[in-house]
Formats: sequence, structure tokens, C-alpha cells
Amino acid sequence: MQNELVLLHGWGMNQGVWQLVQPELEFLYSGNVRSLDLPGFGNSDVCPSPYTLHDAAEILSKQLKPKSILMGWSLGGLFALYIAKHWPEKVSKVILIASTPFFAEADNWPGIKANVLAQFKEQLVNHREKTIERFLAIQAMGSESARDDIKQLKQLLNQYRAPQSDALSAGLDILQNDDLRDLFTHCPVPIRGVFGRLDSLVPYKAISKMSALNTEFEYEILDKASHAPFISHKSEFLSVVKSML
Repeated sequence: MQNELVLLHGWGMNQGVWQLVQPELEFLYSGNVRSLDLPGFGNSDVCPSPYTLHDAAEILSKQLKPKSILMGWSLGGLFALYIAKHWPEKVSKVILIASTPFFAEADNWPGIKANVLAQFKEQLVNHREKTIERFLAIQAMGSESARDDIKQLKQLLNQYRAPQSDALSAGLDILQNDDLRDLFTHCPVPIRGVFGRLDSLVPYKAISKMSALNTEFEYEILDKASHAPFISHKSEFLSVVKSML
């Protein structure tokens, strides 16, 4: 029997974000495709307290069948890598979508500036809806159909419950503080990646740094895509993923 392909969404989102590509992925992959909500997001009722990457990843790992292929977008990519390292019997391959093992800018590592994440966190407390909307706008940046993409995304996401505030806040902490570069270097399963050259959250330069950390890492870059290539450049994205599956 074929391994299951499991889709993990990014920060502030839920499994609704995959609805645009899930039918095609099911066709490409003979039907064994499932999207999950990260703990505290969408319809997930379980939210660890305190919310750490370890505890949240453990909750997710229990929902996986052995030898799943994990496709993680953005924050979901950190979850995929962490599960592959700590519960390796559950994972046969990781496919990162616009995701790196460390999102924050650091010495000799391109990433999101600390003040950008801090601003998001501050605004979250006072204007949750607006902050998530702003984040959606960043996702679609660089896409030729950005306005339509954002509209479509919002409709899909609204079919699920709003994220819990603890999960939103903790998600930003994970993006800022959790450094999985060592884990990425010594990951027990193959890692593939799909990136957008115009992505402002995962700078283009970070990809060559990832290659240096793990020489087995294989990836494709979509020239005109930004942070959500599976929405803005669906057909290119699907043809790249097909070869990775």
C-alpha cells in the first residue's frame, strides 16, 4: 500500500488553505492525501499548554500513519522536520514548501528580521483579524494574481474555526526561536523543497545555505512565485511536486 501524503499548513492558517490543490494531489498520488490542522488551529481541539514545538509536534505525530510523506508549508515545515527527527517511524520523506529550518535572521543566516516578528506579535494582541490579513497579503506578494489569491484564501480559511490565540502567539515564538538547522543536517529521511524566488519570508539566499547544511537536499525554485507557490503558481507547483513524490 502507498504511503499517505499529509499536508501541514502555515502560521495563522488551517487545512482550508490546501483545498485548491488537494484534489490534484489526490489524482497525482492515487488518493492517499490528508490535510491536518496544527494544534490550536482550525478545527484542532487539542492545544498544549505551554505551547511548544515539541508538545504540538507530538500531538500531530499521533495522528500520522507509519511512513507518511509530510508536506509542510512555512511553519508546517518546522513541524514536518521535527516529527521526522523525533518520530522517524512515522515519516518516509519531508517536502518543505517555502520553509527553512530556521526562520529568523541571524549571523550569516538570511531570515525574517526580529522586529518584523515582534511587530506581528504586538499587533496580534490588539488586532488579530488585521494581523492575519496582513500576513495573507505577504503570502501573495509577487504573485500576478495577488488580490484574487488573497480573496480565495480568506474564503477557504473561513470554513474553519479561527485559530486559538495561544497557538498564534506560540507559532510566532517558534518561528522566531526554534533553530532546527542541526536537525536538518542530520535528518534521517530525504528532504525536498519547493520555493518562490520572490518570497520575502524565506529569502532566496537561505536556500543555498540549506544546501550547504545537507548535501542530499534537493529543491526547485519557482521564479515568479512568492511565499505560497501552491496558490499563486498552482500548475508549476504540481508538476514539481509530482517528480518529488
